Amino acid sequence: MAEKSTVPSGHQHPTSLQRGKACLRCRKRKMRCDGSKPACAQCVRAKKSDACEYDDGKGKTRTQLMREHIARLESRIKELEMPEMATSPPITLFDPHAPAYFSESSSPSSHNSPSTLSLSASASPSPFPLGTPLQPSSAHGVSSVHLDMDSSPWDAQWASMTDFPALGSVADSYGSEDPPLELAQMLLDIFLPHRHQCGFEVHVGRLRESLTLPRSEQRHPVLMNSIYLWACYLSRPTSLCEHEPLYLSRALAAVSDAISNPAKVVDFIQASCLLAIYFLSNGRVFEGSYHASVAASLAIQWGLHQVGAEDCTPRNVISERSAFRLDPAKDSIEQGERILTFWQVYNLDRCWSVALQRPATLPDSKHPWTAVSTPWPQRMEEYETGELDIGHGSPTIQAFFAPQGHVQNVTGGFSSLAMRVKASALFEGASRLSSSWSPRLSSSSSFTDSFRTIEHTITRFTTTLLPLHQLAATMPDDKYHLIAIHSLAHASMICLHEHFLDDQVSREVLLRGARSIVAVAKYIGDADYDFLDPLIGYCWVSAARILITDLVQLQATWPMANTSEIRGEIGTLLYSLTKLSTRFPLLGFQASKVQKLLDANQLGQ
Repeated sequence: MAEKSTVPSGHQHPTSLQRGKACLRCRKRKMRCDGSKPACAQCVRAKKSDACEYDDGKGKTRTQLMREHIARLESRIKELEMPEMATSPPITLFDPHAPAYFSESSSPSSHNSPSTLSLSASASPSPFPLGTPLQPSSAHGVSSVHLDMDSSPWDAQWASMTDFPALGSVADSYGSEDPPLELAQMLLDIFLPHRHQCGFEVHVGRLRESLTLPRSEQRHPVLMNSIYLWACYLSRPTSLCEHEPLYLSRALAAVSDAISNPAKVVDFIQASCLLAIYFLSNGRVFEGSYHASVAASLAIQWGLHQVGAEDCTPRNVISERSAFRLDPAKDSIEQGERILTFWQVYNLDRCWSVALQRPATLPDSKHPWTAVSTPWPQRMEEYETGELDIGHGSPTIQAFFAPQGHVQNVTGGFSSLAMRVKASALFEGASRLSSSWSPRLSSSSSFTDSFRTIEHTITRFTTTLLPLHQLAATMPDDKYHLIAIHSLAHASMICLHEHFLDDQVSREVLLRGARSIVAVAKYIGDADYDFLDPLIGYCWVSAARILITDLVQLQATWPMANTSEIRGEIGTLLYSLTKLSTRFPLLGFQASKVQKLLDANQLGQ
């Protein structure tokens, strides 16, 4: 027995490997590797088979190729953003193996100006403030970008997706590698409870079934890899988030194939929305805005804004647009997914345009090609049973804004999904009208009429919402929708009146709106933060600005008023921002900005 276990002197153990022959993962962790391929025993045992790679010196590893591919995409994005610098070396927007920092200095005297801040977010790009001017700058050796509306960087949004270099199909870039079925199902299970957080509405059963269908019948890789990306992102800080860069790269690589596949255009639009929110909530403004504008442009181009209006459209119009028309939906579920996809794009476009202080991309005019007539979204259960509002070509959003009784509202529009759309429309409409005001319009009857119409619509809409004290009795998904709806409705009123803070009536309206947002925040439980829309953070910031302004005024009075209540309200908003920032780094910057504003005015005491 002893002789069998003895290794003669001068001979290596048969399981030992020559130096440098172990897999990269084992070498990094200084673990014994057996060199088995395609995956060694250590990686198989750790369920890291996908991460088992070997570097034999004869070629680049899959990880190295992926990083180079990301660098090429980043370089191309920079060319689109700043054409005059297209010949300069590529910049690194995102290094998954290095912390990112953001540093910006400006005067702390204005609550719209960011104070000095250094923030790092593991595996996340540099966060940017909502509505902050963007200019090229560099901090701590990492290139960062700030939004400058005067330089019109948004022109880059209109660049065609075909401007990207030829990436080939996913099969060309990565072999025919898909996640193993078990892993794909696990990633889907992680993502699906959070799909409403991203505005993604889909028939869950069909999405699951697509994993086992033949390749041609599956959902397009651009969508599936965007879902897997979100699953890894949502799993932070577990080890699964290490795969985030891989699925991001695969999703971007699948774009060119999706462009050339009209049958999968709905998948492509859905994926563009997911990528947009992923980038935006992490502060990658240019990339997020690009994907958002791609989704909006394609939604209009392929007629998703007029689902169900085919029978009402003149034949000559149909003929002119036939090159970009989807095949008829196979059933009510597929038709429902198209309707839900359009409103996913609409919510993204309207809400983030306000947050980023840029014009919305989706048009909605009286022109027959651009009027939004897609029926209000319904629950997927209704589409399953065939209870489909097919639409009649009537304006949807325009009818909602019309004075009550002047134009009959289209049928439907009472589901939580439809109410979310209406809240988005009010949010953007109020912000757009308010930003158009100038002193010379103070006597304009047109502006006054529009102001009163939107104000009345917001008030009327708010009265139809389920009271806050009944939120606990709703289903979780409805609860999260209603939290966003209530917050956006009150933030809409703040947007509408914020330019008129010196007016006593507007000041009372603003304080009432801010306190209503605080009341909504108090109904959020700690477990709810994992499922909230990141846009709610913007509502909290807008409320905090109003409350801090009021606090400054109160402290200037004599005798000084009791400010404990308003301090508590600001504290509630700061707590909420901080909690949600653990998932969305951009909100961490916003929380820091609110805190610095308090400190700058010596209000934090």
